[in-house]
Amino acid sequence: MKSIQKVTRVKLKINQNNDFILLGLVSADPDYKLSLTLNKKFRISLKNISPVKLTDNNGSELSFSRFSDTSGSPDVILNLISNRSGKHFLLKKLKNVDYIFQIQDTDIENNINLITSSLREIDTVTAVFNIDMKTIKDKNFQYLTQ
Repeated sequence: MKSIQKVTRVKLKINQNNDFILLGLVSADPDYKLSLTLNKKFRISLKNISPVKLTDNNGSELSFSRFSDTSGSPDVILNLISNRSGKHFLLKKLKNVDYIFQIQDTDIENNINLITSSLREIDTVTAVFNIDMKTIKDKNFQYLTQ
């Protein structure tokens, strides 16, 4: 007589670091010029790194520029990502946003109002939007959380 083995299920909890905020920036400046302006304003060091690349429905490759600063505290990562590549958008629901400013910080909630008001002081930034990550249902959102 065979004994029946008991099946044990184990659920792994993946702890993704979602301690970041997304700010949508509207600016007519090219990406390199906006990154220089942000570097001066916040005394950071955004540098051009590998762009976000993806393939659209037609099979053509799209490239969205990305500037990043990881030189400060290891808990703080800043990314400036272009939302436009020609006539295409990284996040299609946010067609009015030119750039996405991602701030990953464990203590960000205390500084968010100061950061948004400082961004609004920049002459070339027309508007600043706080993007709620829970409401974004875009397949390309995964590229922002990598």
